[in-house]
Amino acid sequence: MGAETKREDAAATIRAFRVDDVCAVVAIGELTPEAANWTDESYRDALNWMGVVALVCERDKGIAGFLIGRQVADQAEILNLAVALSARRQGEGGALLQAALDEFRARRVSRVFLEVRESNETGIAFYERQGFSIAGRRPGYYRDPEEAAIVMEMKLGG
Repeated sequence: MGAETKREDAAATIRAFRVDDVCAVVAIGELTPEAANWTDESYRDALNWMGVVALVCERDKGIAGFLIGRQVADQAEILNLAVALSARRQGEGGALLQAALDEFRARRVSRVFLEVRESNETGIAFYERQGFSIAGRRPGYYRDPEEAAIVMEMKLGG
């Protein structure tokens, strides 16, 4: 991963997700039902995956959001993205996503995918604003409650 990115407008820094960030990330995930709810062990494991892009947004000495993605060959997937309720609508989600997309471009990824709950209209609209388009639907993809996933895709310029 590249160097930290300082966001002057929001006094936030996008940086690599470290093991000592796990507790803060789990807490954000627990309060964000639309995000994938991973255990602390799952986050720790993800940091060691091949092709992982794991980022946090840090502001005022605390974690305001996080993103986990993974590259396989020339494709990538955003697996989890969440922003703390107190930091929403301030650009952190977009900054995390753009930092991940920049990293994937540098790795010569051609397409990035993600899934979002069908009922998460705010999330779908967010990803569309970021340049993703709807590519399909996966019935019964989510549990608790059971729900379809909308598959979204972005083609990255090479």
